[in-house]
Amino acid sequence: MTVILDRPYQFVPPCRNNLWPAFIQQFRIVDRYLRKKEGVVSYECRNLDVFRESLDRGDGILLAPNHCRYADPLVLGWPARHAKTPVYAMASWHLFNDGWLDAFAIRRMGAFSIFREGSDRKALDTAIEILTEAERPLIVFPEGTTNRTNDVLKPLLDGVTFMARAAARRRQKHYGSQVVMHPIAIKYLCKQKIDSWANEQLSVIESHLGWTKSLRGSILERTIRVAEALLALREVQYLGSTRAGNLAERRDGLIQHLLSDTESRLKMSVGNEDLRARVRAIRTKVSSIWFSENPDEQEKVRLKNDIVAADLAQELVSYPNCYLESDDVTDSRIVETIQRMQESLWGKADVGIELHAVIEFDAAIPVPAEKAPRGVEDPLLCELRDRLSTMIARLSKEARPL
Repeated sequence: MTVILDRPYQFVPPCRNNLWPAFIQQFRIVDRYLRKKEGVVSYECRNLDVFRESLDRGDGILLAPNHCRYADPLVLGWPARHAKTPVYAMASWHLFNDGWLDAFAIRRMGAFSIFREGSDRKALDTAIEILTEAERPLIVFPEGTTNRTNDVLKPLLDGVTFMARAAARRRQKHYGSQVVMHPIAIKYLCKQKIDSWANEQLSVIESHLGWTKSLRGSILERTIRVAEALLALREVQYLGSTRAGNLAERRDGLIQHLLSDTESRLKMSVGNEDLRARVRAIRTKVSSIWFSENPDEQEKVRLKNDIVAADLAQELVSYPNCYLESDDVTDSRIVETIQRMQESLWGKADVGIELHAVIEFDAAIPVPAEKAPRGVEDPLLCELRDRLSTMIARLSKEARPL
């Protein structure tokens, strides 16, 4: 559960001392952490020159990467090292509550908190200030959350371009300079064949389900079969029985039940049909009730269950249609799916498969100083989405076909 209910939100500002990022980079602490905790053992930075050009011009720089793994923020430390610049990053509040050491480390590396369960003016003002003053580049993940589907870009949040445009107006007014946005595509490639690892991990899950040990069927067939079994267990848990239909229909049906049932209990109206927006609204409502209405212990249990249901709905959204059912299935998609199922079952994924990170920069997008036009999607957001989608689609072809 990523909603913090132990204490009310308190903004965590960034550490502006450049000595800590230099120390962390000098002793390769990020490299060791990524190898041990995420299985990312190597990397390559592509088109880094376009990033250096923005740095040399002194632009306010917003780095906008896709977000498919928990490793992403730390992986971006590698291009920062090569470009010889520290960075700031906007990070979810719950990451500052995962233990004192992690909280200490991510803040010293330049992270500051954002409250996803409500408005956070301090975080927005801090981001706009960083971009306006161009003290360091700022990393903001426009998808908002991790999804573990490296080849699919989730809908982007319009708050990213709102911050960029606000900073562009201030920077133009006070410095006569610009703010630019660099789309960044991160792609993780398996360094070796996955057969042995995948068979072993699938056997562990199958054993957990009480299935007789069997290697019958291909890795793809076994992965889909396990995914279907885990969905069936959730259907029994929340619906009372399994449902008919294909996996996509059953997934969507369970998502709708989870959200509608929770919204009804919380007396919420559904004004936005976007699933992720509904999940965010539930999280916001629960947090508001928890800290402002002093619920009794029974209601606290119910509220925690509401968050669990909303988190499950968001997790299910991260299983895209046809991700494992087309001719484009690759080894990295199998690894992502198995690791996502492991996280669902045990809260963590096996990182025994070695990964190579590709970090590709796109040319700078000058951010207009004008406000976004009303009544239509922000053209700046559209361009960011188009560029990220194009890069991700191209990089997906570098994975090994299954």
